[in-house]
Amino acid sequence: MADYDLTQKLIPHLDRHLAIPLLNHLSDIAIFPAEQLAKAQYDLVKGTNMVDYVEGLYEQLKADGVSPDSRDFDRLRNDATRKYKDLQEKAHPVMKVIEDPEAVAKLRSGVDREKNLDLLRSDYGINLDQINALYHFGQYQYTLGAYADAANFLYHFLIFSSSYELNISAHWGKLASNILTGEWDAAFVQVKDLRDAIDNPHDATLAKPLSQLQARTWLLHWSLFVFFNLGEGQGCQGLMEMFLSPAYLNTIQTSCPHLLRYLVAAAVISRRAPKPAGTRGNRDHIRDLTKIVQMEEYQYSDPVTGFLKDLFGDFNFEKAQQRLSVAESVVRSDFFLSGFADDFVENARWLVSEVFCRIHQRIDISDLSKTLNLSNEDGEKWIVNLIRDSRIGVEAKIDLKSNMLHITRPHTTPTATLIETTRGLAFRSQAVQYAMQTSASGDLHRAGGGDRGGRGGRGGGRGGRGGGGTGGGVGREQRLPDTASEPDEVAT
Repeated sequence: MADYDLTQKLIPHLDRHLAIPLLNHLSDIAIFPAEQLAKAQYDLVKGTNMVDYVEGLYEQLKADGVSPDSRDFDRLRNDATRKYKDLQEKAHPVMKVIEDPEAVAKLRSGVDREKNLDLLRSDYGINLDQINALYHFGQYQYTLGAYADAANFLYHFLIFSSSYELNISAHWGKLASNILTGEWDAAFVQVKDLRDAIDNPHDATLAKPLSQLQARTWLLHWSLFVFFNLGEGQGCQGLMEMFLSPAYLNTIQTSCPHLLRYLVAAAVISRRAPKPAGTRGNRDHIRDLTKIVQMEEYQYSDPVTGFLKDLFGDFNFEKAQQRLSVAESVVRSDFFLSGFADDFVENARWLVSEVFCRIHQRIDISDLSKTLNLSNEDGEKWIVNLIRDSRIGVEAKIDLKSNMLHITRPHTTPTATLIETTRGLAFRSQAVQYAMQTSASGDLHRAGGGDRGGRGGRGGGRGGRGGGGTGGGVGREQRLPDTASEPDEVAT
């Protein structure tokens, strides 16, 4: 499955820490040579402050006969300790306020950051430099692997700070910290906050089309950790809502079409998930996705996206069956999807069954079982369960003598046809409106000679189903996202 592995496409859009679990996952499934992965892990973390971790990988490479670059780990460890103490001392006045429950309650109740700043100055003698020191100390805690402490300090910094630029950076850092500690609900809040900040920027640099494209690309990749840990309901539904919105779908098609795999997988996995009020149904999503996959096939295709195209675009059941067999292996080896492999296969079979029943009136049960890669006995059980599912939209009866399934379709009224035709009109109107706005802003940007934005940050991460990092100490470093440690990158 190495040919379909997306790690090399994902890592450029992730912070170093978010990328580490992806490489660890590759080591677990052993689809690449162990020596190559060990060297890649070392190259990834050697630029961080996780001195003990880096030293362990360094010794492993030497034991394997690889000669990495020379490093003085004692000096690096002493430098990290010295910087930690310096930042801790600068942030100490604000940390004392954080440790006072009465003060924290008073500050949390304030909705105006300027009033919070006035309160800090008047009651506690805290100035702006000391508040910013809390940000830098939280950032350094992240680089040491103390993700929970980093999240805590950045949370309080966001309560105190009125600096838009540093606040955006702190949101990225808190999102990474929440991911690495497995705080998925808190991470989901950060995804929403960052999405709002990107879509409604208060900074001229971040408002540039190229900057927004880069920021959305990062958020799409980072949000994968969150959505696939929230499960098929809130997680997969939330992923589809965000990824299919016009701005983010445009981003996927422009800069990261490989994310179509996760969009298709989420649609299949959440086939039976309850539909949130006011949202489009799963069938509508699949219909739109099929068109998108067909349009983007020249840019990206894999067995997961190919399965959807073969089934709903070409109605080629034989090819869809073959694709599903390969897609199962791809999903089982994918970092984000491996925990959903059984759900993916089961729901994919349901989709095949539904489409098969919708276009045939008489079905040989043996043929359908073969299409689903099931034995005759398992196929019969599957079909019985399929008939019980009222959402299939047809009436079916089994003729045991001839081993046939007879399908009866209800008559569709003109009103129902009209509703079905106009169901996606609002969504398509939003897409057209977004395209017009993008075109208009692009024309204005070109007329003004707009600057080119910089290349974006990396991220630190989660794996499989749980939290990522282990905590703190000067020797165990992990770095705050580049977007947080270098806030100019967030805005460019």
